[in-house]
Amino acid sequence: MRLRKAARVILVGAPGVGKGTQSERLLHKFPQLSSISSGDLLRHNVKQRTPLGIKVESTMKAGGLVPDDMILRLISNELNQRGWIYSGHPAGNVMTLASSALSSAAESSGQPFHDDAEMATFLSSPAHAHAQAGYGPPRVSEDPSASFLLDGFPRTAAQADRLDEIVPINLAVSIKTPLEVIMERIGGRWVHEPSGRVYNTTFNAPRVAGRDDVTGEPLVRRADDSEEVYRARWRKFQETSEPLLEHYARKGVLWEVEGMSSDEITPKLLREFERRFVEQV
Repeated sequence: MRLRKAARVILVGAPGVGKGTQSERLLHKFPQLSSISSGDLLRHNVKQRTPLGIKVESTMKAGGLVPDDMILRLISNELNQRGWIYSGHPAGNVMTLASSALSSAAESSGQPFHDDAEMATFLSSPAHAHAQAGYGPPRVSEDPSASFLLDGFPRTAAQADRLDEIVPINLAVSIKTPLEVIMERIGGRWVHEPSGRVYNTTFNAPRVAGRDDVTGEPLVRRADDSEEVYRARWRKFQETSEPLLEHYARKGVLWEVEGMSSDEITPKLLREFERRFVEQV
């Protein structure tokens, strides 16, 4: 199926609700849809020793949380490199501007560059660079090839508000499954730690109880799969998700779907996605 315009999607749901399953099924059904994971971007930039990766790594080694600003810069840099957001200035993408002009813009704002790494960091944030240099907000490609599913960000209304400055999400899916159903699902979950393969005794049981299908090694329970830990995570999610969903409801892009299982939810999600983004033959 071909998309008729760019889809910019996030999935919102409590831990264990099946966001990963729905993401995989969307990506399989619609090849024009790409996955952009904030976690993957962090790991890639750290591994590649990019200026942003070095900054992120030092923050993590110091025991701090990666600030929203850094996550936003990673996301904006990725979208910029793919050509999915670009400068509103007729001269083109801010990444192509002379470094001397950018240095002047930064100095005039009282934030001079101290080294090449800082300049690269400045360049990697289109929204920031535009604001400092006096350009309009970045423009977003509506080409179907610029479609993506954003994973891991935003998680709060404040993060969503900041993300809007870079790229507007045009479909926020709220996935809802009763707490009791998720608790039962969590209770039957076992993992093969070296590979990350996940099994469930109720709907995806290993061929040999307690053993990984591929290696035959023992399966284990995750420490955070206890009822007490999960209920605490559920409460935290409820606190942060309500303002986030309200944010996207005000934008007119929120769509809610309920179901007792992933197989019940998937057909509803695919139909809604097709209605919004797929070419009608």
